Amino acid sequence: MLRRTFLVSTGAAALSPAAPSASATVLYGERSVTLDKIQPDPKDLWVRKADLKKINDFEVKPQGACREDFCMPIPKEMVKGEWFNLTGFARKIGEAVVADSDTRVWSFGEIPVLRGGFLGSRIAPDFAVPDRTGRIVHLNDFRGKKALVVTWASW
Repeated sequence: MLRRTFLVSTGAAALSPAAPSASATVLYGERSVTLDKIQPDPKDLWVRKADLKKINDFEVKPQGACREDFCMPIPKEMVKGEWFNLTGFARKIGEAVVADSDTRVWSFGEIPVLRGGFLGSRIAPDFAVPDRTGRIVHLNDFRGKKALVVTWASW
C-alpha cells in the first residue's frame, strides 16, 4: 500500500500540516470582504495574493504591489509563497489599521498616497529648473514624453 493511501485511509492525513483555514473579515472603503483562508499570525494579517484585488484593488507583480498603473515596491519579507502581509503593507504606506482579534475583523483606512489629486489625473505639476547650460527648462515642455527627473539637495 502506498504511504499516501495509508494516511488517507487511516485518517492520519488530518494530522499532517495543512493550509491555514482561519477566516477573517476585511473592511476597506465601502467593501466588506470575507476571506475563507488567512495565515494565522498574532500581529499581522496574511492574505492570499489572489484575494488582494477584491480587498483593495492591488495585485502583487514583480514591480511590487500595483493598483492600475501605480506600483509600490515591497520588501521580500512581505510575500511568502501565495501569502501577502496586508498589515505590513498598510504600515509601509501609512494606512491606518484597526483589528479585533476576537472576531477576526480588520479595518483599513484610506491609503494616503492614493488620495492626492495628482494621482487622480496622473499629471505632475509643472516646475522650471535650469539645465546644465543654464537654460530654463519647464516640465510642461516634455508633456506626452517620458521624462526622468533627478534631483539633489545639499540640506
